Amino acid sequence: MQPNDRVSFELADNGVAHVRLTRGDKMNALDPAMFDAIIAAGEHVRTLSGLRAVVLSGEGRAFCAGLDMASFTAAPSGDAAPITERTHGNANKFQEVAMTWRKCPVPVIAAVHGVCFGGGLQIASGADIRVVHPQTRMAIMEMKWGLVPDMGGYALWRGLVRDDVLRELVYTNREFTGEEAVQYGLATFVDEDPLTRAQAIADTIASRNPEAIRAAKRLMDTMLEGDTESILLAESEEQASVIRRPNQVEAVMAGMQKRAAKFTDL
Repeated sequence: MQPNDRVSFELADNGVAHVRLTRGDKMNALDPAMFDAIIAAGEHVRTLSGLRAVVLSGEGRAFCAGLDMASFTAAPSGDAAPITERTHGNANKFQEVAMTWRKCPVPVIAAVHGVCFGGGLQIASGADIRVVHPQTRMAIMEMKWGLVPDMGGYALWRGLVRDDVLRELVYTNREFTGEEAVQYGLATFVDEDPLTRAQAIADTIASRNPEAIRAAKRLMDTMLEGDTESILLAESEEQASVIRRPNQVEAVMAGMQKRAAKFTDL
């Protein structure tokens, strides 16, 4: 991944990648360069051998304050693709900054603090797990500007948020706290130190059979989108792909011998 002033990247020895938004002086607000850098980071981590989990966080006072207002008022570029064009598989550029984390083959844990508005909340929603500070300021902000959420939120909030609660949050753009986000389903845990908690979860995931973890994430997508028959078949197919393989045998032996497992990334 090329060095830049928007996103940093580190890969630990245990296969946990840490992707951090580094435009802290602007509360990690989303300008064109930030969109490009986040997408590049998401694409980069998917190519890494030995990747076990990803932690996604923001530098400075905020996780992400949403769209940069200077970008909001600027005239659109003449060569920009229309937002209805699918430029990144099933998504446009703006949706891909959130969807790239759902497309990541390993679990992504977002550590959310400070402010998480609009597009920032949709990016966090792309993670598998969200750990938020109890006093994080959060909002589905788009209606304030006469817009609708269009960065993947509606696809990502399925199954997370009760229908009437989501409608009220979208229609009113009401601000809520991290504590409330857990109640609504938009966050998984609250913690006074979200980053440390997120890293601990990622480390635990990294200690599990990497083939089974990836299979489990694929099954989560099938569960959301498939019918009962396709889910049942997918369970059987994924289990057949991991059972009795060396990593699955190692998981059993490590458990029986009460030692850390030594998995092979295939």
